[in-house]
Amino acid sequence: MVLTDTHCHLDFRKFDPDRAEMLLRAREAGVQRMLIPATSLASSSTVVQLAGSHPGLFCAVGVHPTEAGAWTTGTAAALQALMLSARSHEPGQRQVLVAVGEIGLDYYWDAAEHDQQQAVLVEQLALAAETGLPVILHMREKGDAQDGPCAGALLAILTEWVTRLRGAGNPLADRPGVLHSFSGTANTAQQAIGLGFLLGVTGPVTYRKERQELIAGLPLGSLLLETDAPFLSPHPWRGKRNEPAYVSLIADKIAMLQSTSPAQVAAVTGENARRLFVW
Repeated sequence: MVLTDTHCHLDFRKFDPDRAEMLLRAREAGVQRMLIPATSLASSSTVVQLAGSHPGLFCAVGVHPTEAGAWTTGTAAALQALMLSARSHEPGQRQVLVAVGEIGLDYYWDAAEHDQQQAVLVEQLALAAETGLPVILHMREKGDAQDGPCAGALLAILTEWVTRLRGAGNPLADRPGVLHSFSGTANTAQQAIGLGFLLGVTGPVTYRKERQELIAGLPLGSLLLETDAPFLSPHPWRGKRNEPAYVSLIADKIAMLQSTSPAQVAAVTGENARRLFVW
């Protein structure tokens, strides 16, 4: 069974002691592709280097909403320059940079003003449109609520962005991105799917009833597997460091919820990832 982890922060310090061994465990578990999203301008350079150093690793560059306060007038240009330098123009060369992310809105920590977060998101969506790279989106409500102003603001921004992509005939409109570790309502999920977005499924689906009820009712063709390592460990690893090898536990739970096989979940979500990230 071939698995894909489309969101794992393998550059984080928690992996410094055993990063090579962790990657070996992932491959032994059948995880052939892993995507490392950045959280800041500095980490964007780091993930590009890390992805290029190991086969099967890919990356995304961008500024996380909790880092929006560090955004300056030169950040967009710096990200754009990094995107251009990281994208190979040699025929047959493996492209390690496949997305813009992790970007979005975070009303849980309120590390930056909401207006500032939204402005930084809009700038990075513009970069994605220019480069043709899909986006990896973060959405977190205050108190981890399922619904609220964060979802409303994000959907409004994404609706306008996708409408512009479609109006301009930008092919990115057909694969705009993914709502990472989706924790919203069924209504928000359907709106996002209607805009062409996929939804990332992480460890809480193995133990949170509301997440299980949501995923049970969504089409498998709209889902991606993610660990969000080192966070959000699935059962029975809750409270311990997460890692890509555990993505199989998420596939197992989705298979149970949708009355199918883990192999089918792995195959469909893997193809979803291939179409989105073109790897």
